[in-house]
Amino acid sequence: MSDQNTDTDTGTGTGTTRTHTASASAAAESAETFWDERYNQSGRLWSGEPNAALVRETEGLTPGSALDLGCGEGGDAIWLARQGWRVTATDISRVALGRAAEHADQAQVADRVDWQHHDLGASFPSGSYDLVSAQFLHSLHEMPREEILRNAAAGVARGGTLLIVGHMGFPAWETEPHPGVDFPTPQKVLASLDLPAGQWDVLVCDTHEHSLTAPGGGPSTRTNYTVKLRRRT
Repeated sequence: MSDQNTDTDTGTGTGTTRTHTASASAAAESAETFWDERYNQSGRLWSGEPNAALVRETEGLTPGSALDLGCGEGGDAIWLARQGWRVTATDISRVALGRAAEHADQAQVADRVDWQHHDLGASFPSGSYDLVSAQFLHSLHEMPREEILRNAAAGVARGGTLLIVGHMGFPAWETEPHPGVDFPTPQKVLASLDLPAGQWDVLVCDTHEHSLTAPGGGPSTRTNYTVKLRRRT
């Protein structure tokens, strides 16, 4: 995983495969342990603010049911709940989920968020949703990302929105980038969804620059992409 796998606040739903073999279980346990340990290194890993692309791309949408994949400490899910959405939020880290639930309680939206533990490569939330958000699902562990995103598309209700946001590469200050991390283009992400013809409208499929602060405190930018689709009624 690109350990800076978010602009502001999102963990990850990492995993391995849907085949429940001993090796797959071990890999999934490794990913979960990795994220639990990372969250335990500090009292708060992310800012608590919603991802900018989520705020921008959900403007004007009528609140309904939402699915947040890789919710981390809950910044996106809590923001959505405050806007009136009923949110199902998932993460592979139980530490992150426990922390997110505390934050939701403090924000007085605990009754609007259902926190669920999932290794998205092995299990996926049931139901259909008016909004499915996948923010920065990148992993240093083996992860069936394309399959996860196809499952995300399948979970979008008719008339609903699928929002996928990701990085186009490591940040400029990364001196030893992990060679195994895949940063697909938005066009590749869209093609990998393998959507049936005539059932979806592509609203956004593009890259954008995001301003952020480098570890040394100076200004920096990072190129991200957004894929936004609406399922036809």
